[in-house]
Amino acid sequence: MSAEKQIATIPAEFSGLRLDQALARMFPEYSRSRLKDWLLAGAITVQGGPKRPRDAVSGGETVSLQPQAEASVRAEPEPIALDILHEDDDLLVVNKPAGLVVHPGAGNPAGTLLNGLLHHVPALQEIPRAGIIHRLDKGTSGLLLVAKTLTAHTALVRLLADRDISRHYLAICNGVLTGGGTIREPLARHPVDRKRQSVQQDGKPAVTHYTVKERFAAFTYVNVKLDTGRTHQIRVHFAYRRHSLVGDQVYGGRLALPKGASDELIQVLRHFKRQALHATKLAFDHPASGEVLELEVVPPEDFQTLVETLRRCADGE
Repeated sequence: MSAEKQIATIPAEFSGLRLDQALARMFPEYSRSRLKDWLLAGAITVQGGPKRPRDAVSGGETVSLQPQAEASVRAEPEPIALDILHEDDDLLVVNKPAGLVVHPGAGNPAGTLLNGLLHHVPALQEIPRAGIIHRLDKGTSGLLLVAKTLTAHTALVRLLADRDISRHYLAICNGVLTGGGTIREPLARHPVDRKRQSVQQDGKPAVTHYTVKERFAAFTYVNVKLDTGRTHQIRVHFAYRRHSLVGDQVYGGRLALPKGASDELIQVLRHFKRQALHATKLAFDHPASGEVLELEVVPPEDFQTLVETLRRCADGE
């Protein structure tokens, strides 16, 4: 169902502004592009009639806005178990297990996180991308933020675009890093393999910060913080620096076993078939209350087993 109709008067001080500019200031809970679409579709009228986005306003006109359901998701609800760490009227944060695909697509028409979310909150059918604010790759575990209302979705997307959602990851990479740093390399779709991303100078800006958490023989445990959230960003950036993530089947190449590795470590490495990457922490201002919401979750068992095995081998056990 669509939300209730809203009636408002254009303030006198908006005189001379384009209509789309005035609407963006009057209805900040909706994105400018969404307001423009509604205006063009006739869901927004001025003085009872249609107007163009570029038309100037005089101030004092009556605006009628009938919010429209997005109905942008074409997926069936499925009773998939969700590990929800936080939920309120506006949003929820779920701990996604490794191996669970976020969105339906080629090869994964069902059984995704999105299908489970639609079963848990049917109203997400009317929110763009079922309210999912950012994505995690299939093999990445950890925290994922979901908006439950159109207003919350608009606010959270803006926070993400303004880099006001703090996203922290834990990762294990190949090789021993001497210290932390920042990787600033633009990313774009690979020119040959369209399923991959690659560093390209004409790509979109991408910034990854990292610090060393722990060093092992031939591996490094790192904290990672994102400024941007490009597809496969952490995986591509570390591979570009010749420190691909352990277990990465796409960007890591063939498994290289370190010299002198114990049988235990060899077995753990051979059976770790996903990238060693975990979204461990989210922090942001709640779109309704304004309070800082900070959530953190420890890595899953396979990740912890890998760390513990690397630690034991580094200690010579």
